[in-house]
Amino acid sequence: MPHHDLTGFSEGSFTHDGATRRVLRAGTGPAVIVMAEIPGITPKVLEFAGRVAAAGCTAVLPVLFGEPGRDPDPRAVGRANSGRYMASTMWRVCVSREFTLLATGRSSRVVRWLRALAAAEHERCGGPGVGAVGMCLTGGFALAMATDERLIAPVLSQPSLPLACTPGRAAAIDISPEDLAVVRGRCEREGLQVLGLRFRGDRLVPADRFAFLRRELGDGFVAVELDGADANPESALPPHSVLTEHLVDEPGQPTREALDAVLDLFRTRLLPEDGPATAT
Repeated sequence: MPHHDLTGFSEGSFTHDGATRRVLRAGTGPAVIVMAEIPGITPKVLEFAGRVAAAGCTAVLPVLFGEPGRDPDPRAVGRANSGRYMASTMWRVCVSREFTLLATGRSSRVVRWLRALAAAEHERCGGPGVGAVGMCLTGGFALAMATDERLIAPVLSQPSLPLACTPGRAAAIDISPEDLAVVRGRCEREGLQVLGLRFRGDRLVPADRFAFLRRELGDGFVAVELDGADANPESALPPHSVLTEHLVDEPGQPTREALDAVLDLFRTRLLPEDGPATAT
């Protein structure tokens, strides 16, 4: 897939607490914050954002790392270029104080900025609330953002932090106990639904992590777990990225059904009953 020139997306910025980041937007309607996986906002992430916009929402993509639109696939750019780009992006994330890669019982600092972004987008876009989807490194951010009552449709796609180097980290997710208690309370009182996606056998997203979320959130956590054989076989990577790299975009395919479940959550929670009904 070639690099994406960002056609169809407007670009701006958002500043909170002294931190300014680029923000891409597409569509109209209630906001959905789309947080990319490593190495950043790839063409496939932009395709997913386009689906969110087609569903009747405003896709809002904060640039947390990487170069928006750049294709990291070694088949498209060569192994050397792909490797250098991936390593450079990961190094910057590792040395940043805003991302918590290993520690348990802690929400990453960047979540405060993301909550502020969601609040600003809710004011700008309107609607009953905001949706959010995090992927891999950012998967747990959508959960921690849900301490804000304006976040009413959180999606955790292959949430990979903290890195599962020990059994304790495998059976945890990157959120503080205080934040988790708030989200648990919202699930109990408000019927908040947290949607989680993973491939079985994905070492970055161990089964113990979803078991932990089931224990903590009860019926508020809805898990979609797919077999590795359901992943796109054309990918050069092991099954991991449900909504992007390993999506098989054909009706009846389990990954397509997972994508449809995400879009249905956004429609159900964010759009009025007489809102736009568009094809996926």
